[in-house]
Amino acid sequence: MDQKEDKLDVIIFGASGFTGKYTIYEGIKLLEGLRWGIAGRSRDKVREVLNAVEKKADKDLSEVPIVIADIKDADSLKRMAERCKVLINCCGPYRFFGEPVIKACIEAGTHHVDVSGEPQYMERMQLEYHQQAQERGIYIVSACGFDSIPADLGTVFLERQFDGVVNSVETYVKLSSKVPFEGGAVLHYGTWESAIYGLAHANELRGLRSQLFKTRLPNFQPRLKNRAVLHKSSIVDGWWGVPFPGSDRSVVMRSQRHFYDVEKKRPIQMKAYIAFESLLQVFGVAFVAIIFSIMSRFKFGRQLLLKFPKIFSLGFCSHEGPSEKTMENTEFAIFFKGEGWDKDEKLLEANDQYKSPPTKKMVTKVTGINPGYGATCVSLILCATTILRESDKMPGSGGVYPPGAAYAKTSLIEQLCKNGFTFEVVKQGK
Repeated sequence: MDQKEDKLDVIIFGASGFTGKYTIYEGIKLLEGLRWGIAGRSRDKVREVLNAVEKKADKDLSEVPIVIADIKDADSLKRMAERCKVLINCCGPYRFFGEPVIKACIEAGTHHVDVSGEPQYMERMQLEYHQQAQERGIYIVSACGFDSIPADLGTVFLERQFDGVVNSVETYVKLSSKVPFEGGAVLHYGTWESAIYGLAHANELRGLRSQLFKTRLPNFQPRLKNRAVLHKSSIVDGWWGVPFPGSDRSVVMRSQRHFYDVEKKRPIQMKAYIAFESLLQVFGVAFVAIIFSIMSRFKFGRQLLLKFPKIFSLGFCSHEGPSEKTMENTEFAIFFKGEGWDKDEKLLEANDQYKSPPTKKMVTKVTGINPGYGATCVSLILCATTILRESDKMPGSGGVYPPGAAYAKTSLIEQLCKNGFTFEVVKQGK
């Protein structure tokens, strides 16, 4: 039954990788009732992973179709894309391996979702393939995992609850463990590799953005200023906040730009931070970040980082990735501090400026467990199934979008809440 020729609803590509394996596991429940298969370049490796997931889930997966596809073989990618309605792409780093899969999906007329956290890749794909995806009537959505899904959809959620006009949002990512941390990795090598190349090529972003967005946004007031590099935040229980270097801000701002361009809605300004409980944690992370930042700029430095991830991450990253125990006991919360004006103060045009400072505040949060892999895989699959079931509520007739823009009018937030996420209002007032 490996190469059944009937069209599948979903194929998980990169099934033998770390993220792919957990996506298959979550897919047993979330893809129930749909026809789904898995794909990779080695039948033996894919079968091996399927057998391991079968044992873990205590579920017979012998009927799951296996499709053979190799990132270096464009014809095999096209055949794979033609076999399904939505392709879930777990094969990163996307800077190197993402574009051929997107090309295959456009040729085949197949929707595509992935968990990239690489701004250069995501923004270049939007620049180069948005129009083609629209013409083919397909949706290509990246950043469908942690932490971009809770950040982008969390901003959409805050605005839904705000009942007014949101001027700015500050987000704080907070990670904690339900049990004492016993050491070991918390990141898989693939995430480390993506971060190295993302930082090494960060200088590409300015040129990309000038092509992607031909005009600048108006200078909305009041401007959301950067907080001190190190500061205490009352909304995160007095933990220490530092700027968050991930892709959250890039993803959220692309969604906000979409809302401004297409819906003529005032865009929300956003700054992203990450919170640590102690100064010792802050300085430990800062030390790794400084070394990482310097070494990523040079080819030899990148080679060392890639060859010795455990050493340069102080043990927090490895080829094996985090243990099951570490993942299952890791909790996340992203807090959102929103400021703006009541609905009674709404202006006529998106470009109009307020004469008075914000009069309304709200704090919301998104929480869940196993952010890097469990929550990521759940949200990735739900992004795929939402396209299958609610494409009529998505923007236009297709295109390349960040998740907030793609799913703002769908039930994705409600689906996430039924599957381990919580979106809630913490505090509101003047």
